[in-house]
Amino acid sequence: MKSLYLTPLRIIAVAAFIVFGAASAMAQDPKIQTSQLDALTARASQTVDVNIDERVMQITAGILSGKDPDEAKVKELINGLKGIYVRSFEFEKEGAYSQADLESIRVQLRNPAWSRIVNISSKKDGSLEVYLMSSESKISGLAVLATDAKEITVVNIVGPVDLRKLSALEGHFGVPDLGIEVKSENKPKPRKNEE
Repeated sequence: MKSLYLTPLRIIAVAAFIVFGAASAMAQDPKIQTSQLDALTARASQTVDVNIDERVMQITAGILSGKDPDEAKVKELINGLKGIYVRSFEFEKEGAYSQADLESIRVQLRNPAWSRIVNISSKKDGSLEVYLMSSESKISGLAVLATDAKEITVVNIVGPVDLRKLSALEGHFGVPDLGIEVKSENKPKPRKNEE
């Protein structure tokens, strides 16, 4: 009788472990859900919606010739990525959206798996927040939330992101210019009297 009692407990324990493990795995997903932003489409004067999943990413990498230096950089960068997702809304008037409209995005980015690495806020120019999801020493995702009085942009890159090469994505696949500057390693260091 004792073994019959333990069997249902073991089943419940295994089921709880599976459910908890699935919930943890979902909490660690680097893909940001942006469907809550759909309500902004009706208010926006211009929208951008880019959804490039892993399958499309592989097709795109195959199309890029790699002969052009810019194409070669982009091809190298996207080879390991699992997706690029961009949502952008531009409004004619200030006040067309509120911070409550962005709360669904911020809730996801408050997950302990995400770390905010950049937070720039200006009453005049808006705000820019950059988040990384990493496990051990590998980056598995990047999220950017940029806002100003008349515009919202959410960029989500899923997969191993090489920050040194990320600037090559600016201006491609709907990714806006994020102002990432790459220092040239071939440039000689200035001498002390030239600084």
